[in-house]
Amino acid sequence: MRPLQGIKVVTFEHAIAAPFCTRQLADLGARVIKIERPGTGDFARNYDERVSGLASHFVWTNRSKESLTLDVKQPQALDVVHKLLADADVFVQNLAPGATQRLGLDYASLHEKYPRLIVCDISGYGLDGPFRDKKAYDLLIQSESGFLSITGSENKPAKAGCSIADIAAGMYGYTNILAALIERDKTGHGKHIDVSMLESMVEWMSYPLYYSIDGQTAPRQAGASHATIFPYGPFLASDGKTVMLGLQNEREWKNFCETVICHPELTTDARFSSNSRRVGNREELTQIIVEAFGALTAAQVIERLEQANIANARMNDMHDVWNHEQLTARHRWTTVRTTAGDVPALYPPGQTAADEPRMHAVPALGGNTEAILHELGFNASSIKDMRTTGTI
Repeated sequence: MRPLQGIKVVTFEHAIAAPFCTRQLADLGARVIKIERPGTGDFARNYDERVSGLASHFVWTNRSKESLTLDVKQPQALDVVHKLLADADVFVQNLAPGATQRLGLDYASLHEKYPRLIVCDISGYGLDGPFRDKKAYDLLIQSESGFLSITGSENKPAKAGCSIADIAAGMYGYTNILAALIERDKTGHGKHIDVSMLESMVEWMSYPLYYSIDGQTAPRQAGASHATIFPYGPFLASDGKTVMLGLQNEREWKNFCETVICHPELTTDARFSSNSRRVGNREELTQIIVEAFGALTAAQVIERLEQANIANARMNDMHDVWNHEQLTARHRWTTVRTTAGDVPALYPPGQTAADEPRMHAVPALGGNTEAILHELGFNASSIKDMRTTGTI
């Protein structure tokens, strides 16, 4: 039995944050019914066509769900929504600010009718405050949260290469829902969860915030290197390949000097006698390391780093990750069905095939509409009328 088997989740979701949240619930066995606009659906369906004609974002965040199309501006559609919510455990939404209030689907309205329902609102800035109605996209929240100010190289800020603000908000939605389900077992009552992308990202920014507390200098933009520890970052080998390495303490610094770059005299060099001094003399030390690595291939550098017990990694691209030997050895890949055929998918972290996480199909737009309506008691004639009026 999967941990969330028997839990029913109804969603008004689009883009990444809320779909990523509810996909985690589906992985654990929850039934997730995704309500989409007829004809177009979740706009993330059309971000690209990279997965045999399907959108990469959508395939990633929507497996194991059911898709029901409804035009919620029509009264009959709201009747369907309330029939779904009557025995639902969780309602998740990330529509535009104020949208659910206008539909009478905000927590205050729903709690009176469904006191055990857990309502999770995911938004850019939260449901109140001066920024409540401000549009929020992932890159904008990366900027507003200060993330861009410490990422990239000097005077050249760079965004994260994936939707980090959406992912952060989605994961806090997911963990808060799990906690609310446990709490409901004790109290018998549902709960309101208000997750903002801004607060999720600012939580993840706590280290640089504390580092620069009381007006102190913030971490510098250091590209792929660590801003406050050195050497810690990418270095080029003679074959043009990049090796990532990181030192954490003085024992590792000694090993690095003696075994990796073969300059044991540097262990007593006052310029490099502590991490703060190495950071302060970063350019001089970089030149020494680059010259040492200039006579070695990336494989030889990694071999020496392993001998010295220094943390290291390869600079993999997406093709390397698809074929990563560690993921293969641990049997981390399976497949999920889509309308374009089977596609590979990573098992949820922490779960294995033995746990039987739900790895079911990515739904076609409205692919479950008729089955869900029949389940709710609508007959074929009623469903036909709803199609005629554009309700579904």
